[in-house]
Amino acid sequence: MATETVPVQTVEQPKTPEEIERHWFENVYAGDRMRQLTLRAVIMGMGLGAIMSLSNVYVGLKAGWGLGVAITSSILAFAAFSTLHKLFPKAFPEFSILENNAMASCASAAGYMTGAGLVNAIPALMMLQPDAVPGMWVLMAWMGVLSLLGVFLAVPAKRQMINIEQLRFPSGIAAATTLRPLHHEGGGAAARQARSLGIAVVLGSFITWFRDANAAWMKVSLWGQSGFGWTRVSPPASWPRWVAAPISWIQYPHVPSTWLPGDWNPGWWHIGKYRMRQDLTLSFEGSLLFVAAGAIMGMRQAWSLMLGTVINFGVLAPIMMAAGIIPESGGSALRRISSWSLWIGVPMMVTSGLLLFILQWKTVARAFSTITVLFKPRHSSVAEDPMDRIEVPGSWFIGGMTVLGITTVILGMRFFHIHWWMGVIAVLMTFLLVVVAGRSTGETDITPTGPLSKITQLTFGALAPGNITTNLMTANITAGACTHAGDLLTDLKSGYLLGAKPRQQFIAQFFGVLVGTAVVVPVFFVLIPNASILGTDQWPAPAAQVWRGVAELLAKGVSALHPTARIGLVIGGTLGIVLALLERAFPKHKRFIPSATGLGLAFTITAYYSVSMFLGALLAAGLHKANRKMAEEYVVPVSSGIIAGESLMGVAIALLAVTHFLEP
Repeated sequence: MATETVPVQTVEQPKTPEEIERHWFENVYAGDRMRQLTLRAVIMGMGLGAIMSLSNVYVGLKAGWGLGVAITSSILAFAAFSTLHKLFPKAFPEFSILENNAMASCASAAGYMTGAGLVNAIPALMMLQPDAVPGMWVLMAWMGVLSLLGVFLAVPAKRQMINIEQLRFPSGIAAATTLRPLHHEGGGAAARQARSLGIAVVLGSFITWFRDANAAWMKVSLWGQSGFGWTRVSPPASWPRWVAAPISWIQYPHVPSTWLPGDWNPGWWHIGKYRMRQDLTLSFEGSLLFVAAGAIMGMRQAWSLMLGTVINFGVLAPIMMAAGIIPESGGSALRRISSWSLWIGVPMMVTSGLLLFILQWKTVARAFSTITVLFKPRHSSVAEDPMDRIEVPGSWFIGGMTVLGITTVILGMRFFHIHWWMGVIAVLMTFLLVVVAGRSTGETDITPTGPLSKITQLTFGALAPGNITTNLMTANITAGACTHAGDLLTDLKSGYLLGAKPRQQFIAQFFGVLVGTAVVVPVFFVLIPNASILGTDQWPAPAAQVWRGVAELLAKGVSALHPTARIGLVIGGTLGIVLALLERAFPKHKRFIPSATGLGLAFTITAYYSVSMFLGALLAAGLHKANRKMAEEYVVPVSSGIIAGESLMGVAIALLAVTHFLEP
């Protein structure tokens, strides 16, 4: 009788951390055979990062968020160096994929410098206690130290979260996925994207100049009362003839800041007795910046913004103005309305953000369990671990955290009058929260700086009741460090997939922080010379409004609010919780559930921003449906180009106004 042989199933034993890392080192790592941290990569990264950091200052003060930098900078750098290589092959050898990765790390660090407080904690402090805001050099040192603290605090998490656990970090995967075809397939798509981005930059720049440039030597002829018209350059007699004669021929369109069709007819566009554009900010904007932002942000956030805008500016504001609760005059329309409406929007965003964070308790638990693993000694069967020479050494982490942590405490004591022991608590809390932020970024692609900073605000609301400066600036420590830790870990993920040397990416991040600090703080003071223009139509600063609202509420208590604002606070907070629970309960129907962030944000920004973003999202969704391939190739670069063009020209106009070449 034949004997049937049953194959023995072998169960693969789980690999040890050392085996996982050695497999990567032997099969993926390319840092020893390919250029990575070169001078040209650093210079290009610093240059692109500086430019994009200006864009993020402009957009952050208007909309409250920053735009991704890594992918856009990678496309631009590849296109630039590919052109130079074709023209001068000996002087410019081929730009390697790891050089591009190091360049992107540098550019991304510079681009995200606004997250170190420049669009949230610092303008909030300016609005509440302007005398407590230190000078430019102090803020540069403060923001630089917080950002570098976040970079160092990410070091111990890297090997555990990226090497061992292989967390996804979706934006890091997207960056690596973008780089591979660029460098391996000749970059035909990259050239088209770079070209479209460049055209969009020019378009955005022209629109901003047509709208915002103003001087005595510019003569504007309006077409009726629409706000549109024609601008003619009319040089003063004091200008040299050889200069004045040729430029006197220059003419170009004039674009209004806001407009409505037929707005010149007094009977049109009213809600009750209130003019939609002038009194309620319900209009179209003479700009494509937020149309482009809406194209990138997605449909759910955009329609949530539009819903909140209709409720706030179309329904609640007219009722409250008629009742005398919101003043009908005095200051900008947005400042008058948002001083009441932010007590609906802010609690909605805070409660939903905190609840969604708490509902990710498994992620939080894993993050804190990671802390014990980070400092657990590794046992290797080989005498020397090859990873030790390419990873960032633990001694760098200990030295960096010690020096930067002490420096943070000293700066807080000296310039913000934070008690030393509170500064120590803030730094230690930040280390724990950075681990949570890193894991959340790895699992969800969202760095929860908002909820985490609110944890710090609530903590110091109890430790230092009534102290607004301490409340804001300790939370600034958390937000600044978490932003840069999440950014570095995302960059390290793309480097891990491409086989880069982590230590060199870490160093590239340093250069980005330095150039970003040197650029964004002076520009911030040019754009925002004093607190009077914050919270206006020009600079709504919605992120700062949220920070301001929490700090003010913790300092003064609910009793200081108008009774209707207290009701709004309860409704907004409750609605934030309900929407967060619905989002978790019905994930498949999430697109039909309003986003609490989008809905709440509409109560803190001007209405025409929301209108523009909704239109942009509609256009992008229509293009995706009509031609998905074209949309995937062009929506992001064209939108990024328009945003960069408008914001950079806006900064340039502000600088020219300082020199009195233009009028503010």
